[in-house]
Amino acid sequence: MKAFLILEDGTVFEGTSFGASGEVVGEVVFNTGMTGYQEVLTDPSYYGQIVTMTYPLIGNYGINLDDEQSAGPKVKGFVVRELCRTPSNWRSVERLDRYLEKNGIVGIEGVDTRAFTRILREKGTMRGLISQKEDLVLEDRLKEIRSYELKDPVYRVTTKTVKHFKGEGPSIALLDLGMKRGILDSLLKRGCGVYVLPAWASADEVLDLKPDGILISNGPGDPKNCMETVKNVKRLIGGIPLMGICLGYQVIALAAGADTGKMKYGHRGSNHPVKDLKKDLTYITSQNHGYVVLEDTIDSSGIEISHRSLNDGTVEGIRFKDLPAFSVQFHPEASPGPQDTAYIFDEFVEMAEKMRKSRLLK
Repeated sequence: MKAFLILEDGTVFEGTSFGASGEVVGEVVFNTGMTGYQEVLTDPSYYGQIVTMTYPLIGNYGINLDDEQSAGPKVKGFVVRELCRTPSNWRSVERLDRYLEKNGIVGIEGVDTRAFTRILREKGTMRGLISQKEDLVLEDRLKEIRSYELKDPVYRVTTKTVKHFKGEGPSIALLDLGMKRGILDSLLKRGCGVYVLPAWASADEVLDLKPDGILISNGPGDPKNCMETVKNVKRLIGGIPLMGICLGYQVIALAAGADTGKMKYGHRGSNHPVKDLKKDLTYITSQNHGYVVLEDTIDSSGIEISHRSLNDGTVEGIRFKDLPAFSVQFHPEASPGPQDTAYIFDEFVEMAEKMRKSRLLK
């Protein structure tokens, strides 16, 4: 069946439908990863977005039971150059197209994703529509596309109840703004006990758990739509070790008085070079964000820049000078991508362990 991808500037791509039937409108973005499509599909940070994979062949290793980053796909639509319907991998249990159909995700293949990506790089991220209707009236649909807004995405993907995972090490309060399972797994692997809390949990609810460390997770959307969370995090910046990832990084920056802004087309992929300024070393990182902390709004008297993107020079990490708190824009848990920056979790857990030991001595 024919399918169409329509951008808000009027550009139309024709392809073939796969996955579920129907229409979807969303923000259209691209991911440059060569692998990891299952993690991308299930990453809550992509909620409400139509994701295009720039690598041409997608689906060649199928779908497995281990790589999901949440309970099922969170994307609105999926765009690929070529869909593989004969996957070959010892872990594969299902074809990609059947997986998307089962989960109600609309896909389109046969799109010139290279040309498509160049449009987004030149004009910036746009809203778009995937449709299988051949008789649609373009002007009418463009009005619909341009009026699309993503509302309250964090509250749609956060946990609805507090969840506790036992561990022998330090106790971590993890504020779930759209957490990838890779983050939780990274803490559990290091022996931490973890409380996963909803995004709307108050500072008092977090502190009542007497955590040895607090982690603010990744998640979808504009950080300025999370101002209630920002207020709560502002109260959490202090003596308890604090760490943020991606959206959590931006929330901590806002809580510290910095500002954020929307990027032209964002960073999405698993091949982004980032320099750790203290170590004077460069790492390849996994990223997924469309907003950035504005460097000229960072108060250098209390915060220092810890990491910087070597692609465009944007700030990728901040560290408080006199408090046990730091935050990174990239994903140290990868999922998908390189695990070069897993040391970030080691540093955080070490800080939390010191807090735990100091409490035991009292």
